[in-house]
Amino acid sequence: KEVQILTERWRREYNTIRPHSSLGYRAPAPEVIMPRLKLAANSR
Repeated sequence: KEVQILTERWRREYNTIRPHSSLGYRAPAPEVIMPRLKLAANSR
C-alpha cells in the first residue's frame, strides 16, 4: 500500500508540476488544462 501511495504522489508531481525539457522546461499541467478549456468553450 505504501508503494502505491508513493508512486501515485510521484506520478502526480511528474505529470503536473515537474518541468519537462520537451515543453521548454515548463510544467505539463497547463498544456493539459488549456485544450480542455478550449473544448468546453467551443461546445457551448
